[in-house]
Amino acid sequence: TTYSDGAEVLQFPNNQVEKHFPNGVKEIHYADGTITTLRVDGSELTVFTDGTRTEVGPDGTKLIRFPGGQSEIHSQSFKCRKYPDGTVKTIYSDGKQETRYASGRRRIKDSHGNIILDEQIPS
Repeated sequence: TTYSDGAEVLQFPNNQVEKHFPNGVKEIHYADGTITTLRVDGSELTVFTDGTRTEVGPDGTKLIRFPGGQSEIHSQSFKCRKYPDGTVKTIYSDGKQETRYASGRRRIKDSHGNIILDEQIPS
């Protein structure tokens, strides 16, 4: 269906509905309630029924926000998870891992899982 404002709505047999707007934005509604918005700049936003939100930037960097307060960032060089208590765990593309605990402790492991640094950072 095409509307007078130029918007077009496509409905598929699997209950997926796509809305194409004149400005180039596309919104996809899936049968399970998930909604994905594709923007003109190449970025996208997906909102899942459990409240999880995924945003992908034009450069491919992905930000995931979970309902429990955790979040993740995925880039070409690292993946990083932030926990509600302030702990941050980063895994780099070379396999090295760094965990910064809310207590101020920092632990770094090499790509084989060997601890190369374990320190308490003064507050």
